[in-house]
Amino acid sequence: MASHTQNSPASQTTDQTTGQPKWQFWIDRGGTFTDIVARKPDGSLLTHKLLSENPERYADAAIQGIRELLDVPAGEKIPAEKIEAVKMGTTVATNALLERKGDRTVLVTTTGFRDALRIAYQNRPKLFDRNIRLPEMLYERVIEADGRFDAQGTELTALDRENLRRDLQAAFDDGIRACAIVFMHGYRYTAHENAAAEIAREIGFTQVSVSNQVSPLMKLVSRGDTTVVDAYLSPILRRYVDQVAGELGGVKLMFMQSNGGLTDAAKFQGKDAILSGPAGGVVGMCGPPKWMALIRSSVLIWAAHRPTFRIMTANMNAISKPRLPVCACAPR
Repeated sequence: MASHTQNSPASQTTDQTTGQPKWQFWIDRGGTFTDIVARKPDGSLLTHKLLSENPERYADAAIQGIRELLDVPAGEKIPAEKIEAVKMGTTVATNALLERKGDRTVLVTTTGFRDALRIAYQNRPKLFDRNIRLPEMLYERVIEADGRFDAQGTELTALDRENLRRDLQAAFDDGIRACAIVFMHGYRYTAHENAAAEIAREIGFTQVSVSNQVSPLMKLVSRGDTTVVDAYLSPILRRYVDQVAGELGGVKLMFMQSNGGLTDAAKFQGKDAILSGPAGGVVGMCGPPKWMALIRSSVLIWAAHRPTFRIMTANMNAISKPRLPVCACAPR
């Protein structure tokens, strides 16, 4: 697809070793199209657009776009020394969540609370509807672990490590590699959760999400939903990030989080990636240069990406979006 050039007075980034300006890339990797804005060493801007999925021509659209803008043939190494940074927003996690294509996940929780996330808060759009369509849960198996702290931190029941190890081993033997660990009062009294995580890692689980590390907040359901979605999405996200990082060599690679902030690729987690794609547009619209124009008006921001459609509003006080429970995103 065609690229476009635009002169820009924006500042350039200089190579500290040679004194020469370097390329910078900003990429929106959507479900249908991948859009790239690049700043050349002379300060001018280029835009480029590709199909996100075109397996007959390339493995990844973001990398292909960088190759085309740098005029690097397929098979040749991308010259990392010419690139200052690559900053990307992606709907990889968004689409994996909505299409239920995350990794198989086991939930480990306190005995007696296996259905807590399933029951949740009962906040349905139609409270009195008799034909209730419950959302499909992200985890496929639940392990109840004997072990309990009360709200004051007193250990009521010691953690049964032997039975927990047996149950986790059975899940691992069945091919499950992602584990979410959520215990009652685990956000504050972490000993049992951390012990369970240690057992899971010893067995060989490649993704272990622990609630006191992922979302150390009160409220079992909210904390549990966040931990489960992190375990479910982080593996697929990590595979994509590693693929891109591997092609770029030592280039500084950062990803847009759902909150609109950038994070290093190594720290990008599933729980922070659900709105990675549209977040960049919202931040760009409502950044500091725009505030004066927004003082007397409100802005409607919409993002249509296959298979989702999102709407956010912004005014001088705040950016808002619909509050949707993570695990209620797609009904059965």
